[in-house]
Amino acid sequence: MMASSDVDIQGEGPSRPQRNYERIGGQTGTTFFQTLIHLLKGNIGTGLLGLPLAVKNAGLVLGPISLLVMGVIAVHCMRLLVKCSHHLSAKMNRPSLTYGEAAQYGMENVLWLRRHSHWGRRTVNLFLIITQLGFCCVYFVFLSDNVKQVVEAANATTFSCHMNYTNQTQILVPSFDSRLYMLCFLPAMILLVFTPNLKYLAPLSLVANLVMTISLVLIYFYSLTHITSPINLPAVGRAKDYPLFFGTAIFAFEGIGVVLPLENKMQRPQSFPLVLYLGMGIVTFLYTSLGTIGYLCFGEHIEGSITLNLPNCWTYQAVKLLYCFGIFITFALQFYVPAEIIIPPVVARVSARWETAVDLLLRTVLVIFTCALAILIPELDLVISLVGSVSSSFLALIFPPILQILIFHTEGLSPLVTIKNIVISLVGLIGFLTGTYIAIVEIVARNRLDHGEALSSYMVQ
Repeated sequence: MMASSDVDIQGEGPSRPQRNYERIGGQTGTTFFQTLIHLLKGNIGTGLLGLPLAVKNAGLVLGPISLLVMGVIAVHCMRLLVKCSHHLSAKMNRPSLTYGEAAQYGMENVLWLRRHSHWGRRTVNLFLIITQLGFCCVYFVFLSDNVKQVVEAANATTFSCHMNYTNQTQILVPSFDSRLYMLCFLPAMILLVFTPNLKYLAPLSLVANLVMTISLVLIYFYSLTHITSPINLPAVGRAKDYPLFFGTAIFAFEGIGVVLPLENKMQRPQSFPLVLYLGMGIVTFLYTSLGTIGYLCFGEHIEGSITLNLPNCWTYQAVKLLYCFGIFITFALQFYVPAEIIIPPVVARVSARWETAVDLLLRTVLVIFTCALAILIPELDLVISLVGSVSSSFLALIFPPILQILIFHTEGLSPLVTIKNIVISLVGLIGFLTGTYIAIVEIVARNRLDHGEALSSYMVQ
């Protein structure tokens, strides 16, 4: 269903010549399989675990259909970004371009935007920073919620994996608020991002990938084997909940930031379209299947992460802890992107003797900032939806179609392609506005409810 996008549509602009592929590629680049693995890793994380709740918000029928449609659109936008980068790199005689540079050079192609083209790069970099730091906030909430649940259920954890939809136990270990768990993780996160080079984390990253894969297999197995019948779930969810579905889904599909770096580092970049379609086909299948199966299994009781619904037996408590380990290591990888955008310009302004100190200080401040945001909004499902709506919609849906119009508007871009691009960008814009609004309203409502319950409890005492 995605293969047709690989063919140049008339009016979409020329592809980069073979000689430019040879200039970018080389024996030192990544292989087809390595690029595929990196693409899968760049798209599979906490967003996948939140998709059963997303399907609940959209409905049992509308949810999977919407995920498939969003997958096709997201992959098409990734392909557009690669095409635009190819064209611009050939035009500028550059071996490769970042997303931000592609936006800047694209704006230079329009006369009345040329003076302000640097804002294209700055805007894309800003949304990359917001997205990646948003991921880091989600990781803090995910870790605290899952570890807190494991600790509280320790006394009731058995070897019998009995179905327990609400995941409540009769014997709870007295525990802290989830925000205090975030503070406990903070020192470890700071030390983790002090790693001078990501290559030192490669062995741990490999282990993290392995344990996350095992965890996903066990989650699939449990969900598939515990679907009850008859199935009495709504085919279409409430209209006001659909923007929350959009935010969660686009958060999960937002892997567009890794597309150009992966394509630029391949030995044979001309084979990247096949990597993209194969990898994103696998990702779309995983998203749609786990979202549907998870909702079928847990129904109305589904949590912000499906791991929070798993039974309190040692097997699935281990699954939660293993996935937490994987997310902990992935934190450093996600943090690397905003750190590389923010820190070097600041460090360049100080003397050599202070470079290391300033670098470590900025890393510490950024991690504390993400932790503080997570403490302010400790609701996993709403944080995911808010981050997806605010930033992922711009990077994944709004910018690539606009970029194609800017670059190829003087080269016979067909009216149908222009209309298609405008429609995709409008879908992204509407999703951004409605998703952000609904997520903020829900966050405020839940905070009021929590404060009300806390006050009632205090008055009773």
